[in-house]
Amino acid sequence: LVWGGGFIAVKDALDTIGPLYIMAIRFSISVVVMLLVFKKKIKLITRNYLFIGTIVGILLFLGFAAQTIGMKYTTAGKNAFLTGTNVVIVPFLYWIISKKRPDAFSLISAFLCFIGIGMLTLEGGIHINLGDGLTLLCAVFFASHIVSVGFFAKKVDVILLVIIQLGACALFSIIAALIFEPMPHSLNSSTMFALGYLGIFSTMLAFIIQNVAQKYTTSTHTAIILCLESVFGSILSVIILHEIFTSRMILGCLTIFLAIITTETKWKFLKFRKIKRTNL
Repeated sequence: LVWGGGFIAVKDALDTIGPLYIMAIRFSISVVVMLLVFKKKIKLITRNYLFIGTIVGILLFLGFAAQTIGMKYTTAGKNAFLTGTNVVIVPFLYWIISKKRPDAFSLISAFLCFIGIGMLTLEGGIHINLGDGLTLLCAVFFASHIVSVGFFAKKVDVILLVIIQLGACALFSIIAALIFEPMPHSLNSSTMFALGYLGIFSTMLAFIIQNVAQKYTTSTHTAIILCLESVFGSILSVIILHEIFTSRMILGCLTIFLAIITTETKWKFLKFRKIKRTNL
């Protein structure tokens, strides 16, 4: 839900500020707030934490850089769809890293999500341009980030992992912004609100939730659940931007919900009903 709102915030902020500066500001805000809230944990940071957090932070930076710059050269719908293709990449990356083959329900759910996001976001087909290519690249980096968080979150303090990865991402974003983009001279109230939302909610809060949650679920399940970003993004665009919600988009939402039900329940409740009826 929070990341779905982030699509609208980023699109709004891009009207007055460059994509790399958006990243630099959003990640800097999140890190400063986290350092203030969790200042007692800072002394627990070790070289191992810095190494792990930096690796995860680099993947996060590359994913967001490719996505945010890509959004300048493609539509929000195509950007959301191509970002969502990470749901198909994650099960196979997870398989390579963990040597654990995802079950059939997870693989079927991943492809259902892929189809659902397509119905939700694409109009009139897809033609690959610079923005689309960058967004596809971002999907690979985001998939790698999800798998890496799933791998490390069970072994380290999650809050420290979040602080270091967001700090690394902020540092890389600041350096890239200073090199490649002109300094923004003024920010209007709408842009400041969008950046505040991105920093506090779409970055700090969302990544704390993701990193904590991945201690208790697999990377494949995480990727499938995060496909709801596209669903909420579309719903919020209707509510806030007054965009039209078509029957095809509704079908796309239902397909994604079907995928989540499939991977989370494996349809065991149907077997339970069958046993119950037999007993009666």
